[in-house]
Amino acid sequence: MSVRFSFLATILAGMGLSQAGAARAQDVHVDVGHDLGTDGVTRFVHIQNALDHAPEPGPDGRLFIHVRPGTYDERVFVSRSRRRTTLLGEGKTPADVVITGNKNAATTGSTFFSETAEILADDFQAANLSFENTAGRTGQALAISVTADRAIFKHCRFLGYQETVFANDGRQYYVDSYISGAVDFIFGNAAAVFDHSEIHVTAAGYVTAQSRTSDTQKTGFVILRSRVTEGDLGGKKFALGRPWRDHARVVFIGTELSASVVPGGWNDWGKDPVHVDFAEAGNTGPGANPSARVPWSHQLGAGAASRYLPAAFLSGDDRWNPEADAAKLP
Repeated sequence: MSVRFSFLATILAGMGLSQAGAARAQDVHVDVGHDLGTDGVTRFVHIQNALDHAPEPGPDGRLFIHVRPGTYDERVFVSRSRRRTTLLGEGKTPADVVITGNKNAATTGSTFFSETAEILADDFQAANLSFENTAGRTGQALAISVTADRAIFKHCRFLGYQETVFANDGRQYYVDSYISGAVDFIFGNAAAVFDHSEIHVTAAGYVTAQSRTSDTQKTGFVILRSRVTEGDLGGKKFALGRPWRDHARVVFIGTELSASVVPGGWNDWGKDPVHVDFAEAGNTGPGANPSARVPWSHQLGAGAASRYLPAAFLSGDDRWNPEADAAKLP
């Protein structure tokens, strides 16, 4: 059971009151939009307003923030206390709801303050919207930073140039999504699966920069049943990844690779890659070239590759099933 709160209900809840005795155990639904509309629902104007002031759901409830079409030029911060939050874009496509920013490491003093959206809350979900950083070729400029367990992104777009998606920590599942960039634009040390998605390379560089620090860590990036596409690279090529840390792990499985992948597939970043775990299995397309790959990468058989499917790789002690949870999202 859920209840849709008007702005009045939000104010009352903040005062410790309720509207018609609404049960705290219920889900909470709030709207965000730039105009008041004609449907009689008063909305939060900014996404961050909703995150800061929406009533708390009950112990087993979830906060649903319904975002109306528009461009939201704001930094979105989902704190650890906002567990079980879902952002839902209400447009026809993810391009109809855009959360945008243009910070970079030079302007903020750190890569890790440049993100348009920062997600710290476990069990966060987002569907049918875009996260972008428009700083362009100005250095590190994150569209999103995710330090959260059991995070799901479905039908989302992530747009940037360098370090677009910081999959930092926790288990994360990206499905039916689009990620663009050029330099290390999927990076971090989460256990993350990118499933049935498009990874679009906009300039010669590196798709991934994974940062596992020990072979005992159950982290790494899996690009699964996806497509790696390219823009106009001017005849230049790109690598599938390079190791940010010595035990970096990245696996491409059943993915279509464009023609501009370097024949060797991977870059060693000037390091001795003895501990690096870069692997492929069953890839297709003109960029799939197992015989030419660097000798310190490897090809996986079907049995080994199955360990990286979402139900296995992201399961954990709590037996999380990200595909089942994602199926419940629009």
